[in-house]
Amino acid sequence: MSEALMSDDHPRAGAAAPRRANRARRFLRNPQAVISALVLVLIGGAVLLAPLLSTGDPDAAELSKAFAAAEPGHPLGFDSAGRDVWSRLLHGGRNTLGGALIALAVALSIGVPGGLVAGYYGKWFDALANWVGNFVMALPAMVVLLASRAILGPTMWVLMVVLGVLVAPSFFRLVRGIVANVRGELYVDAARVSGLRDRRIIARHVLVVVRAPIIIQTALVAGIAISLQAGLEFLGIGSGDLPTWGAMLNEAFQNVQRSPMFMAWPGLALGITSAALVLLASALRDVLEDGDAKPPKLRAARRARVVTPATPDDDRPRASLLSVRDLAVSYGAGASAVDVVHGVDLDVAEGEVVGLVGQSGSGKSQTAFSVLGILPEGGRVSRGSILLAGTEVVGLSEKGYRALRGDVVAYVPQEPMTNLDPAFTIGSQLVEPMRLRLRLSRKAAAERALELLRQVEIVDPRRVFHAYPHQISGGMAQRVLIAGAMSCDPRLLIADEPTTALDVTVQAEVLELLRRLQAERGLGVLLVTHNLGVVADLCDRVAVMNAGRIVETGSTEQVLAHPGHPYTRTLIDAVLDDAPARPAWVAPRTDDGTEVPA
Repeated sequence: MSEALMSDDHPRAGAAAPRRANRARRFLRNPQAVISALVLVLIGGAVLLAPLLSTGDPDAAELSKAFAAAEPGHPLGFDSAGRDVWSRLLHGGRNTLGGALIALAVALSIGVPGGLVAGYYGKWFDALANWVGNFVMALPAMVVLLASRAILGPTMWVLMVVLGVLVAPSFFRLVRGIVANVRGELYVDAARVSGLRDRRIIARHVLVVVRAPIIIQTALVAGIAISLQAGLEFLGIGSGDLPTWGAMLNEAFQNVQRSPMFMAWPGLALGITSAALVLLASALRDVLEDGDAKPPKLRAARRARVVTPATPDDDRPRASLLSVRDLAVSYGAGASAVDVVHGVDLDVAEGEVVGLVGQSGSGKSQTAFSVLGILPEGGRVSRGSILLAGTEVVGLSEKGYRALRGDVVAYVPQEPMTNLDPAFTIGSQLVEPMRLRLRLSRKAAAERALELLRQVEIVDPRRVFHAYPHQISGGMAQRVLIAGAMSCDPRLLIADEPTTALDVTVQAEVLELLRRLQAERGLGVLLVTHNLGVVADLCDRVAVMNAGRIVETGSTEQVLAHPGHPYTRTLIDAVLDDAPARPAWVAPRTDDGTEVPA
């Protein structure tokens, strides 16, 4: 770990350099990677330098040398038309590999972006793109290429563009399936709540998940493109005026009885190139995914969906920071719709800490998610009003929510480790929202991130800044999430069971940290919890929730000392603080008083 933060200038660059060095070392220690890369470099270099390495014009024919053996300057001899085989092999590689690159570029440019958008957003675009992809995959590629040649002409480059369109669905289906699974990860929700735009989340947090499969698929598709291009030329369907490996195979096959060795050279070139591509892709996948960057665990997809309800007519005064009136959250549609939150009224004023208390399944998190705009797939606000800093957010678009997240409202989740992207360092995840929301330079954002880590009482902030999530403890990860929530100076902090996953000692430290930050910054806090001890220690007011409804509200002292609702009394009676201590363990004895050994 570097002692200086890139001279306090560029922390991510300082952290990235060791990662690149480690990957380079892993690559160089992998014989498969080194050998396959060396083979491809030699083939690519020879093809690119064909005009310099060849001994003449590949199309120059001299019938007197037909089938002539090798001679100085012509190491592979001459073909049936007296053309130099070595020159045709080099120039043919330029055309064969160039055509494959065109097909690959077209397939990547259509399939990968389409898969990312369809997998991340879903809805009508996903359905339409899936239908188009299935339709294209159902088409017989060779028949389409033959028809394209008849319509568009025999130009090989045009046929390779058509081939790229035909193989694009393989990239689309691969990427779309992975993204649809990963878009519901908690760290993606955390990035969304921090105010990042969708395109930035896709490019930074989602694309990294499909990196390795794309590498493998690229190698396979490149091999297919080379083989199909060579197959077209072998069948005589290509342009015919360019030397290619497939055309050389065609000619050699026609004269196999006269000179069988002519088939070996283009065949070896095709086989070695395709094999080296697959082996290199496999090695690159291992280098990228092994080691410090661990691929995220995939979960079932979740997506937020909000519909526009009617705003209730309510004359009660509403808090300026957060005011919820008659909130209802439903799942399903039509007659099968089920309400999980019913008519919730809730207010949080500036500088106030409000506890939302209830047993698991009472609707606390659903209410908080409604305020944040991150309800799970199938959930929607079916009725009510939510004013966030004076802005009605029910029915608000994702773009509208982004304008509020980060600097108006921030979120601290209950599972710290799953809300941090395992593929990026702590520092990079803290710096990114500040650069986007606060328009800070990389250096200023890094300095602010380090200061935030100090404020949340992390002893060695520079080490944590450069660490990955799996390299820190759960308590430290929760402190990092609190630092991230504070990074853009929000006015409202929603903390959803922030100490549930921590041991009691760390819980006390985190609660003290929240109390101090709230007092220093004048935050409004909505604390979602089922722990009445946390409420008594931290909250100014309490709202008790049961079966999706608020059953009692009041000051903390009033609700805990003089509960007015039977459910509140049940919650308080369940607390064991006043229960008598368990008796000390006494060893069992026999009838004669002898102690039974343990």
